[in-house]
Order: sequence, then C-alpha cells, then structure tokens
Amino acid sequence: MRAGRGADEGPGGPLRVTEACADLLTGAACLGCARPGRLLCHDCRAALPVHPVPAVLDPTPPGLAPTWAAAAYDGVVRDLVVHHKERRRLSLRPPLADLLTRAVRAAAPGRDAVLLVAVPSRRAVVRARGHDPLGTLVALAARRLRRQGVPARPFRLLAPHGAVADQAGLDAAARAANLAGSMWCPGARRLPASAAGSRLVVCDDVVTTGATLAEAQRALAAVGLPVTGHAVVAATLRRHPPPAPARPDRPDRLPWVGRAY
Repeated sequence: MRAGRGADEGPGGPLRVTEACADLLTGAACLGCARPGRLLCHDCRAALPVHPVPAVLDPTPPGLAPTWAAAAYDGVVRDLVVHHKERRRLSLRPPLADLLTRAVRAAAPGRDAVLLVAVPSRRAVVRARGHDPLGTLVALAARRLRRQGVPARPFRLLAPHGAVADQAGLDAAARAANLAGSMWCPGARRLPASAAGSRLVVCDDVVTTGATLAEAQRALAAVGLPVTGHAVVAATLRRHPPPAPARPDRPDRLPWVGRAY
C-alpha cells in the first residue's frame, strides 16, 4: 500500500527542503542502516511493515475494542517514534503516518466514514516539545485515507482531565488506576450532524498495557460514542518474554505485548 503525499511531504515541499538542509548541516544518517543523508532512507522506508496485526495485550483491559498495531515498538520503528516525538524530526512524519494509516484501515476496514480521535496530550507537554506529534500524524492519516477513498476526518474529541503520575515502571493494574478518570470528552458538543453513523477509531503512537486506550474508550462511551477500534503505530513487546510454543498457524500476532519488565 502506498499512501499519497501531502503538500508538505513532496520532494520539493518546504518540510523536505528544511529537513534536508538540517540533515546536511548535522551530518544525519539513516536510523535503519546508518547511511549518511536522510533520517530514513528509501530502502529502509520500503522495508517497514505493511501488514498491521492485532495487539495481544496481557492482560487485556475489560471491554477494550480491538486494537491494531502497524509494527512492534522495537528497532527502527522505535527510533522513528522517539526521534519524531522527542527530537522534533519532522521529516519522519510521512513514514509514521503511513504506519498509522495502515493500522486504522485494519481497525475499521471498508469504505464507510471514519472519525479519527487522537489520545490527548497535555498542553504543557505540547509546548515543551514544540509540536503535537500524535495530532499531526492523525491528521496526515485522515488525509491518506481520503485519498484511498475512505471518508475520514480527525476530530479532537478528548481532553486531559486531572493529574496523572509518570507511567514509567507501572504495571498494567497500576497504569489503569493511574489513568482512571483522566480524560473527558468536551468535543462531543461540536460534532456535526454529518458525523452521525461514522465509525470511531482511537489513535495513539504506542500501546503498552492498553490502559490509555481503555480510558479514552471509557470517556467516549460516557457521552454515547462507541469505539469501533483502536489503531497504534506500534505495540510494546515484553523485554523478557516467557518461552512461547511455536505457532506456525498464527504468524499474524505480535507476541507478548503489554508488559514491560
């Protein structure tokens, strides 16, 4: 599947020119093969996963809608997410948007209308980073879907509510407790009548235990908006997974997703 390019993504677009100059000045190299030049060379971009898989969470939050991941949060994909989010390497938007688009297509197959809802970021975090990484990827994914014949639009339905502790090091139960009640849905009042009947897909960059997605789903359900599915760029793998029996009949699932030991 090849997605179309936006005005800021083409070979001569301002984003590409700016990033190319920055890469030249800083001596950038491909995150995949270390080849000097772009942060992701053509060959490594072509090698990114193209078939999303169900993220098998352990344990799965009760009632969580199906969750699809474009890739495992490991290797090159992990580097793409981190460099884009934390280091503001905007030239990585297109490949990450491609991955998210594929996950959305898996979460909501077909050509019926779909609303993409990003997991919300706190304003202070967005200001500190200097950009809204997930919000931008969701907007680009919606654009790609429209070019593929799927009526899609991003909509900011969710907002943070209350304070939460740092999630690092928390297990699934602790993450769920930490996030309980941390989102609400002020955007529901602004939904146009034309959105009625649209499928709703919650989007995030990375899923670990599913607690964040479950809280987003709860907040949407509280205002009568059922979630069709969840789509993420990548799913975290266990660092030290227990041995698993060989399953040649099930090569389509990310193993041991959901716990970070």
